[in-house]
Amino acid sequence: MTHEGIPGALNELLDEFSFLERGERVDYLIEYADQFVNVPERVATRPYPEERRVKRCESQAYVWAENNDEGTQKYWFAVENPQGISAKSFCAILDDTVSGASLDEVLRIPGDVVFDIFGKEISMGKGEGLLGILTSVQMFAREAAARPGG
Repeated sequence: MTHEGIPGALNELLDEFSFLERGERVDYLIEYADQFVNVPERVATRPYPEERRVKRCESQAYVWAENNDEGTQKYWFAVENPQGISAKSFCAILDDTVSGASLDEVLRIPGDVVFDIFGKEISMGKGEGLLGILTSVQMFAREAAARPGG
């Protein structure tokens, strides 16, 4: 399941996930959730500002972006629901595969990667929330790309 022009690390992960059975996929996603690192205090502290909250995400996810010198961004996340395994795993995946990618590559990520990673059987509500996390990341990339010299 390769997508043209998206970050290479994300394409590699999608390729790996395309071969996984449902049980293996769940195990991988739990491993990613265990790797989730909450936004550091130097970037944001609780209570997190409402404008950083992902709309439609039941896990109360928040997204931030820091601009890097080379014209890329580092994405930071918070997931306030301790049961938010899917949100935590998706945030960890995005941090691992999209932070540091070119803004153009970030903007080319199609929404269907959510289903490529989590499977077609995820609930509509969960899918909407995860897509909201991706949309928030892309909003930051779009803003940075629109700046002079971006």
